[in-house]
Amino acid sequence: MRFANETWLVFTRAMRLSLRNKVWLAIGLMQPLLYLALFGPLLRRIAGLPGFPRGSSWQVFTPGLLVQLGIFGALFVGFGLIAEVRDGVIERMRVTPASRMALLAGRVLRDAVVLLVQSTVLLAAAYAFGLRAPLGAVVLAVLLVAAVGAGFAAASYAVALLTGTEDSMAAVANSLALPMLLLSGILLPMTLAPGWLRTISNVNPVKHIVDALRALFRGHVASGTVGVGVLVGLALVAVGMAFGTRTFQRDSS
Repeated sequence: MRFANETWLVFTRAMRLSLRNKVWLAIGLMQPLLYLALFGPLLRRIAGLPGFPRGSSWQVFTPGLLVQLGIFGALFVGFGLIAEVRDGVIERMRVTPASRMALLAGRVLRDAVVLLVQSTVLLAAAYAFGLRAPLGAVVLAVLLVAAVGAGFAAASYAVALLTGTEDSMAAVANSLALPMLLLSGILLPMTLAPGWLRTISNVNPVKHIVDALRALFRGHVASGTVGVGVLVGLALVAVGMAFGTRTFQRDSS
């Protein structure tokens, strides 16, 4: 009970800070909407080409945007922690009896809630553009993205503590985000890529999550693709949370 209360206190503080930053909220919501409005219609021209996944162009593109919003947005949340360390906020929290894990869990919970809100706005816009997908399957897809995003957020906070500066943090985050983004098939499905590139992309765990979400949007809840994506997603959550937990406990002791 004490851990839950402390996590809630950290969460509410982090959420208030997020709500005060109107520019950050606007950018977080506008970026995926711009992708949806400016890039999505282009896929309608290639939806019938050989190799394009089954389903409408919106059933292919919207899941990719959800993954981009959740995972790649979570990679950069550690920048805020670096600023708090520099301003002495984390040091003042350390002298309180609050659990070190609550300091991490509250922030990760805030990131998950923000992601759920952003995903809802994105999906509402996608439905207005023409997306049609089973509601239950879409809810499962959003929950999977939120869970994986929470794992990436925990890892991002760990990297922030380890690097200690924005420059170092940016180098690490960008070196991870760029290859994962290009090899995930978020913007264009990897089924359109040559064989050698598809082979390389299969090593990218994010690619399997994207494939799982696209299968869910087509209503294939019990498919093997979804099963693989869920297992990969759970593995990423476990690794990210373990990394974040260990680093936060060590650097907060």
